[in-house]
Amino acid sequence: MQKVLLFFLLPIFCSSQANLDGIQSLFDQKQFKKAETQIAGFLNSHPNHMKAIELLGDAFGHQKKWDEAIVEYKKLVDTKPNTANYHYKYGGVLGMKALQNKFKAIGLIGSIKSAFTKAAELDENHMDTRWALVELYMQLPGIFGGSKTKSLKYAEQLENLSIVDGYLAKGYVYEYDNEPELAETYYKMAIQEGGSLTCFNKLTNFYENKKQPEKAIENIERAHKNHQRNALHYQIGKVAAEYNIQLQKGEQCLLMYLKNYSAEDGVPKAWAHYRLAQIHTHQKNKKDALKHINLAIVQLPKIKSFKAQKSKILNL
Repeated sequence: MQKVLLFFLLPIFCSSQANLDGIQSLFDQKQFKKAETQIAGFLNSHPNHMKAIELLGDAFGHQKKWDEAIVEYKKLVDTKPNTANYHYKYGGVLGMKALQNKFKAIGLIGSIKSAFTKAAELDENHMDTRWALVELYMQLPGIFGGSKTKSLKYAEQLENLSIVDGYLAKGYVYEYDNEPELAETYYKMAIQEGGSLTCFNKLTNFYENKKQPEKAIENIERAHKNHQRNALHYQIGKVAAEYNIQLQKGEQCLLMYLKNYSAEDGVPKAWAHYRLAQIHTHQKNKKDALKHINLAIVQLPKIKSFKAQKSKILNL
């Protein structure tokens, strides 16, 4: 549920107040503490400004200050109880707090369900809420109200809003319920219907989770044929390195990733060197393995898995 709940942290900036004009830039730059300070100062003079309260909750959420975010979103829910997105964000931070503190989770479950359900009732087109409910009801134990039937109900609602999201939601439900054939079918239907990278990634992750790396690589190659993204070269190399398969293809893809790398690709170059080190370790090529792992460590010296890989290489 954590990935879906993080959507509540995406702020919508509509304020025309000069004091809040720079907040979006601070969020974009991940300067959440600075944003918190600026918003709090604004609220000292405008304590009932709803947008500022929402943004302060967002700033707290980005910093994983769940208790503080709960307080701000609760103000919104109490002041405007018919705004779906306020209930969604409130349920989101409650859910994040529950994930962080399992001892308090039981006491929060009722409030989380109520908040998301209310958001869904208030806005029949609120997709993020329905995604949250799909995941919530699948992950909750039956004794606390978990229900595959309810998850599928909200997946159906998603499908009415977006066929692709409905297929992906059903794929998630069946994957979680250990029905891999149905899960694979719905993920493939999502690719056929929408064809986005998100759809391809869902199926790739499914194959990796099911320890089917050959299928994962085939799916990534299909994604690359459709989207021509350099980041997909890294994905192929990652799967090859992790599962010790198609090593030559994996090496070529990682070298291509490094050659064409840009910040938009997302994964730092150090990780590509790490994967190349893994591939050369599989091949017992100590010299090249050391070259790449040293490059990885220089670029990201605090990554424990890099150091562990170097120890493995030195023992070849």
